[in-house]
Amino acid sequence: MENERISKLFRLDGKVAIVTGASKGIGEAIARGLAEFGAKVVVSSRSQESVDAVAQSFKDDGLDAIGIACHVGKTDQLENLVEKTVEAYGGVDILVNNAATNPIFGPVEEAGSEIFDKIVNVNVKSPWYLSNLCLPHMKKRGGGSVIHIASVEGHKPGFGLGLYSMSKAALIMLSKNQAKEWGYHKIRVNALCPGLVKTKFSKALWTNDMLMKQIETQIPAGRIAQPDEMAGLAVFLASDAAGYCTGGVFNADGGYLIAG
Repeated sequence: MENERISKLFRLDGKVAIVTGASKGIGEAIARGLAEFGAKVVVSSRSQESVDAVAQSFKDDGLDAIGIACHVGKTDQLENLVEKTVEAYGGVDILVNNAATNPIFGPVEEAGSEIFDKIVNVNVKSPWYLSNLCLPHMKKRGGGSVIHIASVEGHKPGFGLGLYSMSKAALIMLSKNQAKEWGYHKIRVNALCPGLVKTKFSKALWTNDMLMKQIETQIPAGRIAQPDEMAGLAVFLASDAAGYCTGGVFNADGGYLIAG
């Protein structure tokens, strides 16, 4: 039946996915979503204990997952992540570059060069390098999908997040360049840009009642997002249902960017 044919496009059976920053928040939600649609998922974050716990929770629900610790700011650990993934599952089909950092909130001139380097290294260099490491494995398997988790901050500058915004804008452009260069290999690259999501990463914002009232009046949806509201879009971009989507920038922001 036609409906069954279309629904099968969203299935990820037989696909191998790596998700960085997947021990909590958006990364964990996306990793679970990919696994629920049939992918074999590598849950990755800095703590082996944390990724093992998440992977085990997936397994308890009948999903296929393993945990591989990786500090994305260290190239040798990125190399190990890909090597261990290939050893365990035979290849890589889907890469979700979700891990990010923002160690400062304030004017751009108050950030020292060490902070600048850390933000660029984690938010821009590591997705670039990890994508490059996965590229030959995706080529061997006849294609793949890379999803960079950027941010609406990469479109619209806000107060106090200048360097973070800069790094996410760079990540969006990296997505477009990779899409243009890698399309020949049937590798699709897209950027997913969340708005404000209720995670530990953004806790300083959503625990501030006065600030939240102000933010929520600026969002047409009238609220901030939950992590699992990012998972559906990620599953779509990873699947054959998005087979003609590459170089795209997909916003999941409750309408924040159209609010003025």
